[in-house]
Amino acid sequence: MTDSSNPSSSVFATLFLDHPASVDESYFQHMRFAATFAFWLGTAALAALAHAVIPAVCETTTSRILRRLHARIEARHTAH
Repeated sequence: MTDSSNPSSSVFATLFLDHPASVDESYFQHMRFAATFAFWLGTAALAALAHAVIPAVCETTTSRILRRLHARIEARHTAH
């Protein structure tokens, strides 16, 4: 869908459209997935930090989040 006579169109597609299209998503669908993934990674990091300081808290939180995220990534790869 890029216009080869317009180099800026090609750069735009490369930066914003090509990868989402490669996983059968629109730009905004991909943004939502990636932002949700980032949120849960941040949550897992905070749980790991809390656990590092106070070992009795968040004992399995990080591993549960990471397993769930891994399952989501695997499911995406098998679906596409």
